Amino acid sequence: MSDILIHDEAGVRTITFNRPEKKNSITAGMYAALFDAVDQAAKNPSVRVLVFQGHATVFCAGNDLGDFLQNPPAGQDTPVFRFMHCMAAFSKPVVAAVCGPAVGIGTTLLFHCDLVYAGDNAAFAMPFVNLGICPEFGSTLLAPRMFGYHRAAEALLLGEPLSAETALELGLVNRIVPPSEANALAAQQARKLAAKPLSSLIETKRLMKKTDASLQSERITEEAAIFGRMLTEPAAREALSAFAEKRKPDFSQL
Repeated sequence: MSDILIHDEAGVRTITFNRPEKKNSITAGMYAALFDAVDQAAKNPSVRVLVFQGHATVFCAGNDLGDFLQNPPAGQDTPVFRFMHCMAAFSKPVVAAVCGPAVGIGTTLLFHCDLVYAGDNAAFAMPFVNLGICPEFGSTLLAPRMFGYHRAAEALLLGEPLSAETALELGLVNRIVPPSEANALAAQQARKLAAKPLSSLIETKRLMKKTDASLQSERITEEAAIFGRMLTEPAAREALSAFAEKRKPDFSQL
């Protein structure tokens, strides 16, 4: 069975992270599938709303670090960055249901969603600094705008998990429900959106995001360049070696 499931029904395309045994961590092949699914949804007039979901116990644990080390992103045309730019430019409504861990891109993806519903077991984290790299997906622009600078600095510089309640307070999620209800609620809200005039949804979203549109693309590109450079530097090598060796990294000389 595929690690990324795509289901279209009544104008709603649902994308499911389907690798629970690996906490839905994302490989390069999965990024390629995600890009194709979102790109096709953007171009297909019968798809009116996009939904991202995982499982009741886990949304997405970020990149699969083993695969990531074997297939590091080498430029803007790699699947991960194609997916990011496609999502940032996606004009139709995007809904997400998040339960359990949402780490790295599992959280930064949500800045590009319009409605986010969380299970009460959700935990959000952006631990990029802890891995010796910088944040991605425009999060250095979007997190301060959503959270305020000091709360964003706490989330991005410390990289510590945020509870569902904190995410609600910060505006990252719309509502908290029991984990067994999150996917159904996201689907319900998506169906409501799909029943509305698409042109009105697109124009309303465009107007709300108009100030950020070009800035997001520029920031994603800038972050990607710095991210790629930092991957080759000592801090990232130490962090990734420590992860592979199951030890605490030592940044005292870096």
